[in-house]
Amino acid sequence: MFITFEGGEGSGKSTAIKKLEQALINAGKKVLITREPGGTPISEQIREVILRKENTSMDPWTEAYLYAASRRQHVIEKIKPALEKGIIVISDRYLDSSLAYQGGARGLGIKEVLTLNHFAIDGLFPDLTIFFDLPPEEGLSRISHNSNREVNRLDVERMAFHEKVRAAFYELKTLYPERIHMIDASLTPDEVFAEIEKLIPDLLRK
Repeated sequence: MFITFEGGEGSGKSTAIKKLEQALINAGKKVLITREPGGTPISEQIREVILRKENTSMDPWTEAYLYAASRRQHVIEKIKPALEKGIIVISDRYLDSSLAYQGGARGLGIKEVLTLNHFAIDGLFPDLTIFFDLPPEEGLSRISHNSNREVNRLDVERMAFHEKVRAAFYELKTLYPERIHMIDASLTPDEVFAEIEKLIPDLLRK
């Protein structure tokens, strides 16, 4: 089972992922938690380049290719080997982030960015994608009050950019209705997790 979490900045994915990991472990499952961009040493090095605040002049296609390169290494080195061993893989962001951020918000086109990532994902689409929906202003407000979270290059984009990201995720939800499930991220952490539990009841049984 390959589960991905998606959403705008500050939507609370990390908190939910930790709760889900513990619930699955309690149910006797083997779980691997990972993230994008990153997840492997090489992918993490690419992440540093992508998210560095000083790299404001980065071309959108350069950004898209760097994400794809990081993803390719992540899939081949970490995600696929774990799935082949029967481990449940949960990733904080994956392909849909590129489709929303670069395809939608950057204006490169969802179809075009999907084509770019064709070889990067090696045919691996998530079994389930959980989209945390939250108004951008609320998500960015959460970030500003979280002293433990590093502010990256995407966090400082203008509000219009983050609104385009949210709109692109809505479009992806329409394109992949069976895979992408939307959760209201303005709910309390416990309420959010209750919604997640409804999506994977079989996995949470011992």
